[in-house]
Amino acid sequence: MQNGVPTPAGVEVTAPARLHLGFLDLNGRLGRRFGSIGLAISDLRTRIAIRTAKHTEVGGPESERARQYLETMQRALALDDAHAVQILEAVPAHAGLGSGTQLALAIAAGLRRLHNLDPDMEGDATRLGRGMRSGIGIGLFRGGGLVVDGGRNDQAAPAPIISRLEFPDRWRILVALDPQRQGVHGTDEVTSFAVLAPMSDADAADNCRLILMQALPALARRDLAGFGSAIKELQMRLGDYFAPVQGGSRFTSPNVAAVLAALDDAGGFGVGQSSWGPTGFAFAPSREEADRLAGIARRHSSGAALDIRICRGLNCGAQIVAHGMRAESGH
Repeated sequence: MQNGVPTPAGVEVTAPARLHLGFLDLNGRLGRRFGSIGLAISDLRTRIAIRTAKHTEVGGPESERARQYLETMQRALALDDAHAVQILEAVPAHAGLGSGTQLALAIAAGLRRLHNLDPDMEGDATRLGRGMRSGIGIGLFRGGGLVVDGGRNDQAAPAPIISRLEFPDRWRILVALDPQRQGVHGTDEVTSFAVLAPMSDADAADNCRLILMQALPALARRDLAGFGSAIKELQMRLGDYFAPVQGGSRFTSPNVAAVLAALDDAGGFGVGQSSWGPTGFAFAPSREEADRLAGIARRHSSGAALDIRICRGLNCGAQIVAHGMRAESGH
């Protein structure tokens, strides 16, 4: 019992993977830089179980990273209890799907629920070193859907979410994963941003216009052709911008690039790469059309060991479920 509220014996947190559909402003002259558009998707998720224990235990995939997040949050929240954390499922790491942010926020949210503490997603993201460039992972953890953040300024707080729209239930997303490759991450990511020249004012303005005046209105009107056209154009612009640190290509994985070209030719909408990749994506208006496109993708990826999936957009955020009640001793 804490603050008059029964204390759960354990908590399970499930957080969806996300697609990073692109940056808006890599210039920053107006005081904010980056700005991102992102989408929560089904079928790829992080799921953790957490409880108090006599000794700290962390098991499952990404356990070392999870242990670091756990220890940081225990210090931040001044928790004396030891905890057992089991990673039941994990979004593939360094694949452009937001694995680090979702795992970090899942552990923070699980600890807070386990001890009946008020949520603080933005604060926890900062404590755990997440949201350094994009705020979409935080926004999608909270509520899913398709979100746009307003970019980072010099403050420590993550970028604010300035738009959230529901993603149509009927639409589908083709997702192409390349388990043999990883996107740029860690110190290499910091270095990559440092060596790239600032984006021109004109290109940053055009990116913002594509999202504000085409992608979002098209999504609100359930116009996949208009939405896909804007995302594809944004992706081509960003692919050219990042090509110097991606081996001269718009895409991290040549095999994924070949599949995306085939999907584009076959009528897929909005083809692109999520964040630094290697994961690629394309949109379809229905499950039936997604099945057709998936068949084409699998034929083009034969021998390349790609993982082709058909996903939905998720209009809900992380699910936090408490189980049972524990004794006041906490053990």
